[in-house]
Amino acid sequence: MIDPLVAASRASIAKGSKSFALASRLFDPVLRDRATLLYAWCRYADDVIDGQDAGHGRVEYAGTPAERLAGLEMRTRAALAGEVSGDPPYDALARVAAETGMPDRYPLDLIEGFRSDVEERTFVTFDDTLTYCYHVAGCVGVMMAIVMGVSPDDRATLDRACDLGLAFQLNNIARDVVEDAANGRCYLPEAWLAEAGLSKATYAAPHNRAALATIVSRLVDEAERYEASSRFGTPALTRRAAWAVLAAADIYGGIGRRVRAEGADALDRRVTTSTLEKLLAVARTLPQSFSRARRWSATPSRAGLWTMRP
Repeated sequence: MIDPLVAASRASIAKGSKSFALASRLFDPVLRDRATLLYAWCRYADDVIDGQDAGHGRVEYAGTPAERLAGLEMRTRAALAGEVSGDPPYDALARVAAETGMPDRYPLDLIEGFRSDVEERTFVTFDDTLTYCYHVAGCVGVMMAIVMGVSPDDRATLDRACDLGLAFQLNNIARDVVEDAANGRCYLPEAWLAEAGLSKATYAAPHNRAALATIVSRLVDEAERYEASSRFGTPALTRRAAWAVLAAADIYGGIGRRVRAEGADALDRRVTTSTLEKLLAVARTLPQSFSRARRWSATPSRAGLWTMRP
């Protein structure tokens, strides 16, 4: 009989991320369950702050966003302290943190990213944008690496895992830039907007699509730098785990590359990948998981890339 907590977490994945659900099938059973438990808490936390269900639609949660954030932080800290609440997302986090030795820092770093949204912080420089990307995705990459068996003390590998999370989020920002603007959120650096002759007030207006597409292309270029760096963390993983990571990188990177290739035409719709394209990415990355190119001897420097604090 399947563990009820794992079953609830699997339902969250099936509803909230088909790409993650597919990639997680490449894990061994124990790792798959732990990754699923972590995802369930991350998905729930994001939904509580955004007032959504599995990243879609609108859901009325009690309290203001600031009140919900405070409750989320309080209950997350309790879960990390080992408290069992009977609420699946928090109990999922409690279990996976206990089983993997997850440092409290990383789940709390994710909550700090939500605080940025609640407080509607602005991003003046690209470094500001990257800092935000760490807090909503890079730290998730770090947590996933720990779930995959990477030691919390293995900073070299965790930096590469963080790079993949940054790449994912940069591609998400590129894909959703107009939708985010409609929701009152701008993750683009104001410096980049100014360089393109745009203002924060009007950058998403239809007549600015061509100029906005140049910024989106620039975001995807940066995402590719972090995606390329992340691949050099896979030698620390089992081959099955490396395969899942490489497949996910291919799938999410493919979305960004499609957005860049389509230019302004991609900004008025949500670019996605089909099930067939996902399966092709899984097949394409299998040989890479066995490749000698995964050896640490080929690891390049991360000089010039954003790096999380010690």
